[in-house]
Amino acid sequence: MHEGLPAPQQSLRRRLSAWVESELGGIDAGAGDEAAMALFRQLARRGLFRYAVPRGFGGVRRRIQVRDLCVIREVLAGASPLADTLFAVQALAAYPLATTGTPEQQRRYLPRLASGQDMGAFALTEPDTGSDPAAVRLRARKRGGAYVLDGVKSLISNAGLARLYVVFGSTRPSRGGNGLGAFLVDAATPGVSVTERLELISPHPIGTVAFKSCRIPGAQLLGEPGQGLGIALATLEALRCSVGAAAVGMAGRALAEAVHHARGRSQFGRPLSRFQAIRFKIADMATELEAARLLVYRAAQAHDRDDGGMARKSSMAKLFATEAAQRIVDQALQIHGGRGLVAGSVTERLYRDVRALRIYEGTSEIQKLIIARDLLGG
Repeated sequence: MHEGLPAPQQSLRRRLSAWVESELGGIDAGAGDEAAMALFRQLARRGLFRYAVPRGFGGVRRRIQVRDLCVIREVLAGASPLADTLFAVQALAAYPLATTGTPEQQRRYLPRLASGQDMGAFALTEPDTGSDPAAVRLRARKRGGAYVLDGVKSLISNAGLARLYVVFGSTRPSRGGNGLGAFLVDAATPGVSVTERLELISPHPIGTVAFKSCRIPGAQLLGEPGQGLGIALATLEALRCSVGAAAVGMAGRALAEAVHHARGRSQFGRPLSRFQAIRFKIADMATELEAARLLVYRAAQAHDRDDGGMARKSSMAKLFATEAAQRIVDQALQIHGGRGLVAGSVTERLYRDVRALRIYEGTSEIQKLIIARDLLGG
């Protein structure tokens, strides 16, 4: 499928692959704040965040191209899942601003996100709200020309490091999902605090962010009151296939590691690569990987061309690619045998890193519901 990409994405992939190989290093050894910030600055110096912002505000293209985001995530995820996460969250923060922000909001924030001067975060999930964003409980009360936010957001990537949070809160709880608003909140605003830092099986900066009597100007509202749910869903829909691209990147790295190991490791007097059982595994892994890649870039192309069926195609891409990547990484570890279980080895890290992709930005079960609803209605 890479051969079918337009010339700009082909060029981006070649340049980024060369840079990753020469400068970025291998699979992450740790994900403390210092390591994350150092990696974030590397991505900024390379200009990667510019692909998540339109040209008029420091970006590369006239409008954001999802194929760019997929190429970047695929290449980064195969080398550094932490780098992929940092890029993905910056894109999640920039996209709603780029598509629904006022000119003043865009002038104020987008150049800083594009340059990496500011790190962004996307604050939707709550302790009791995950797969059902319409059930958000954070309150956003109108007080004169301002909004006062009260509530808690959980599992927020870049918590404690981000300078800008895109926060979703309810302005009219009685209206459910139709009462949500999206707000731009500077991290230094009084009433914003990180109350908990979390450790996941795939480490990256993540935690709980509390908003207590947090007063922000009315001009910090994105879009109109009640449009918050639509903004959140449109952002997730556009970037969902890029999660599939990250899965493809991890799966591709796992396959490469398995092939290398099978060729170099001998058992019973011959290389593993000569055993039919191993050859069948490699064939299945390669076929699933190519199918996943095709689905991902088909969905990205559909978005960039404004084709129909974007939601279904993006959900299919995420569903298949993330589930296939889990299987591919698992088989790669199996081929490595006991060596694949050693803490810090590439396969062991990938085994932990790939798991989250089937959950965030919509679980596999949610993707099936989206696909079925598109086909069956209701």
